[in-house]
Amino acid sequence: MSTSALPGNRFERRRAETRNALVRAARQILAESGDTSASIQAIAERADVGFGSFYNHFDSKAELFETAVVDALEEFGQAFDERLTGIDDPAELVAAGFRLSARMADSHPELMQVLRRRGLGHIHSDNGLARRALRDLQVGIASGRFTAPDPVVALSVLGGTLLSLVELRFARPEVNGDQAAVNLAEMVLRMLGLSTDDAHEVARRPLPDLD
Repeated sequence: MSTSALPGNRFERRRAETRNALVRAARQILAESGDTSASIQAIAERADVGFGSFYNHFDSKAELFETAVVDALEEFGQAFDERLTGIDDPAELVAAGFRLSARMADSHPELMQVLRRRGLGHIHSDNGLARRALRDLQVGIASGRFTAPDPVVALSVLGGTLLSLVELRFARPEVNGDQAAVNLAEMVLRMLGLSTDDAHEVARRPLPDLD
């Protein structure tokens, strides 16, 4: 999870551990079913914390589940930061993002199920992968690599296509996820202004190890 390091003070450390346990429980529920009607008692039991501890950290279930989504999206963004360090070409970053996401459906299923179920409402959020993708789009447009006139609209295209890819990986597991991601990345790069040959080449560059 992307939760911050636990503080050094014993009381604050235990408090942070309790909060993290509640967020983990909420993420598990979102990944398993997306059903947020679970009672606070059931959430507390899953987190293995006392019922009364809930209100020491959250005012409502809605706040907890929103925190769990933001936590998952930030972990998603951090995974890309760690694996794509050193890539300067914004087009390659876009393509690698699609291809790594397809593979993470297998390597990080809980995380990707949360993205699948709740990602649409966060395409334009200020955290997670969204702000990183918007940054890369802005760099690509400013440098002339992309010809899209509006990075925010382009982000809508990227976000919607990525969520469709994630849905495809879970709904149709028999489909070759790697090939689907490459094909989608190539199409998106062409939409952003790359030539057919350039998009084809960039979408197939070697990926960093996901392990």
